[in-house]
Amino acid sequence: MSLSLCVAQLNFVVGDMPGNARTIIDAARTAHAQGARLLLTPEGAICGYIAEDLLLRPAFMAACDEAVQTVARETADLQDLVIVVGHPVGHDERSTSVTISERHNAASVICNGRIVATYAKQRLPNYQVFDERRYFVPGQGACVFSAGGVRVGLLICEDAWFDEPARQARAAGAQLLAVINASPFHGGKGAEREAVMQARARDVGLPLVWAHWVGGQDEVVFDGQSFVMGADGQVAGRAPAFEQKLWFAQVQQAQAAIKIKADIAPPPTPERALWDALVLGLRDYVGKNGFKSVALGLSGGIDSALVLALAVDALGADRVHTLMMPSPYTAGISVQDAHEMARRLGVRHDDLSIVPAFEAIKATLAPLFAGRAEDTTEENIQARIRGVLLMALSNKLGHLILTTGNKSEYAVGYCTLYGDMCGGFAPIKDVVKTRVFALARWRNAHDPYGTGVSPIPERIITRPPSAELRADQTDQDSLPPYEILDAIIARYVENDASVADLLAEGFALADVDQVTRLIRQSEYKRQQAPVGTRVTPRGFGKDWRYPMTNKFRA
Repeated sequence: MSLSLCVAQLNFVVGDMPGNARTIIDAARTAHAQGARLLLTPEGAICGYIAEDLLLRPAFMAACDEAVQTVARETADLQDLVIVVGHPVGHDERSTSVTISERHNAASVICNGRIVATYAKQRLPNYQVFDERRYFVPGQGACVFSAGGVRVGLLICEDAWFDEPARQARAAGAQLLAVINASPFHGGKGAEREAVMQARARDVGLPLVWAHWVGGQDEVVFDGQSFVMGADGQVAGRAPAFEQKLWFAQVQQAQAAIKIKADIAPPPTPERALWDALVLGLRDYVGKNGFKSVALGLSGGIDSALVLALAVDALGADRVHTLMMPSPYTAGISVQDAHEMARRLGVRHDDLSIVPAFEAIKATLAPLFAGRAEDTTEENIQARIRGVLLMALSNKLGHLILTTGNKSEYAVGYCTLYGDMCGGFAPIKDVVKTRVFALARWRNAHDPYGTGVSPIPERIITRPPSAELRADQTDQDSLPPYEILDAIIARYVENDASVADLLAEGFALADVDQVTRLIRQSEYKRQQAPVGTRVTPRGFGKDWRYPMTNKFRA
C-alpha cells in the first residue's frame, strides 16, 4: 500500500473566498494529475487567516459555506482524491440580551464531490496574535478518514501542541496524523514547531504531516516550511521556507508500520529567515491591498537604508521612489550616501529641501514663541514637514508611504507623530536597532533576490546614528547605548520582566527607570503607528494591548 499526498503550501487572501476556492481547485487538479490522492490545505484556507471580526458577519460565513461547496462541486471528477479544506463553519444564535456562538474553526474532508466529514478544532489559542475564543467554540472528538488505504487523523494547528487530540485520533484508528496550520512566524519558530511535533509523534507513535501557509496578512507572516515526520520524531521531509509550492510526500506501509518521506529542504539561517519574512510581509501588504508602488524618505541613515533594501527586494527598483529632504542640520555626507544608495539599487531619487518651509513655519510661529528658546518643538516641525511632503507624493502619485522607524524607537517614543511616523506600513517596526545593523551587514554580504550586491554604503553602517534635527545630534544624547536599550526592551516587552527582574539581572537603575518610563509614556504614539511585519514573539501590534492611561509602574 502506498499513498502520495500533496501539501498546498500556498498564499491565500483574507476575504477572497472565490479566489481562494479557485486556488484550491487548481491545486487539486495539479496534485491529482501528478498522482496524489490526498491534498491538504492550510487552516482557514477558504477565508484566509486571520479573518478577525469578519467572522461575526453572517454574509461572510455564508460566502465561506458557498466556497466549500464550490470546491466540492468542481473537483467531483477527480476520482478518489481526498481534499482537506480549512474553513470556518457555523453561526450565532442571537437574542435581545445574549449571543450564543456555534461557530467552529473547522476543516472539511471532500471526496468525489461530497463532504464526507467535518472536524472542529478542539484547542483554541488565545495568546500573542491569536484571539480564537472571541470567534469560535471548541470542537469535540476525533476525525479519522481514509485516503489511499491509509487511516488519517485530522488535527488543526493548536490541537497538535497538546496530547489529547492526537491520542483521540490514534484511539479512533489513525495511522497518520495530518495537521493543517496557520502558525505565524517569529524568529526561531520553525525549530520550535519541529521540536513540539517530534514529541507529539513519539507520544502517539504515529508519523505526521504538518501542512502550513505561506504569505503575509497585515502584521503577521506565515513562513511555509511544511514538513513530514516519522513516528520516531525524525524529520523525514521539509518544504522550502517562504516559498509557494505544491509539495509532495510519499506514504508507504511496511508490514505494520507506516513510513513517510519527502524532499528535505534545509532550514534557512536566522538572518535569511528574518530577511525573507520582512520581504514577504512587505510584498504581500503592498500587493494584497492593491498598491502599485511605494515611497520613503531616504535620510542617509541606517533605518531608511535598510527599508529601501527591503523594498527593492520585495517589489523591484521600478516600484520604489525615494526622497532626500535635507534640513539646515543635514550633513553633506548624508545627502551623498542617500544618493549613492539610490544609485546602487537603481531607484528614482529626488531631493526636496525642507529649509524654505521650515523657515516659513518658524516665522509664522515667532510671535507666539517670542522669548522661548528652540527645543524639540522645532525638531518635530522638521519631521512633520517631511511627513507632509511624503503624503502629498502618496496622494498625487498613489505611492504607499513606508515609515522607517524600528522597534527600539517605537518602544521609547523616539519618533514624531505625524512626522517620521507618517505613512501606511512600517517594515522594520518589530526589528530593534541592533538587529537593524546586523541585517544591514548581512544584506551587504548577500544578494538573495538578485537586486544588487552591497547596496548599503559602508559609511551608513559605521556612522553614529542620528536624527539630524539639531546640530551635532546623536541618538545616544538622549538614550542608553542600543545594546543596553534593546536588551531591556527584549526582557520588558517580549518577556514581561519586571523592573525588579531587570535590576536583579544587572541592568543599571538609571537605564531601567528611563527605558521603562519611556515605554509606558509612548503608548499613545504606538497606538497611532502604522502596521508593520511582526517577527518577534511579541510585537507592538495584536499581541501588545496596553492602556494609554496607566499608572502601573512595576
